Amino acid sequence: MKRKHIFLTGFMGSGKSTIGPLVAKALGFLFVDLDEEIERQEEQSIEDIFRISGEPGFRSLERWYMKRFIEDDETVFALGGGTVTIEGLIPELKASGILVYLKTDADELVPRLREHSHRPLLQGTEGEPLGESDLHQRIAALLKQREEYYRLADVVVETTQKSIDVVVESVLNALADKIYKDNTGITG
Repeated sequence: MKRKHIFLTGFMGSGKSTIGPLVAKALGFLFVDLDEEIERQEEQSIEDIFRISGEPGFRSLERWYMKRFIEDDETVFALGGGTVTIEGLIPELKASGILVYLKTDADELVPRLREHSHRPLLQGTEGEPLGESDLHQRIAALLKQREEYYRLADVVVETTQKSIDVVVESVLNALADKIYKDNTGITG
């Protein structure tokens, strides 16, 4: 199957939902935010899905929707921050598209995510918002757990201390380089 999609991965707050529509527009692709689509289709918030089904139930929904969407026209997908941790999903994504890791460090993610206490993985045991130090520790721990998956991306684009325009340009340049190398057989 020809690789026809772009999959943006990275930690929550890395800019996937912001960068994705801009990259899609530049390429003439469709755009799908996986979390938003799951919420729309399931008629529940991600927080409610986590509360009712837990993280394994939510990851199962992500897998189901990704398998369904892969058949669509050329699309830029903003994946959830943990989507790539689903067993066996990365090879499927890479077989049908280019996986792009938007890499952002924990120090920059904390201020970006401070106001997003509704995100289940950034809450305390009783669903309460985490304090600054605990939030940083949680983000750093989750980043460390997920880094092995993120590093399997076809291309990595650094977003730390970068403007939206610079990140979009970097993604488009990285995609052009990757496509050129794939078409010419150049490695590296």
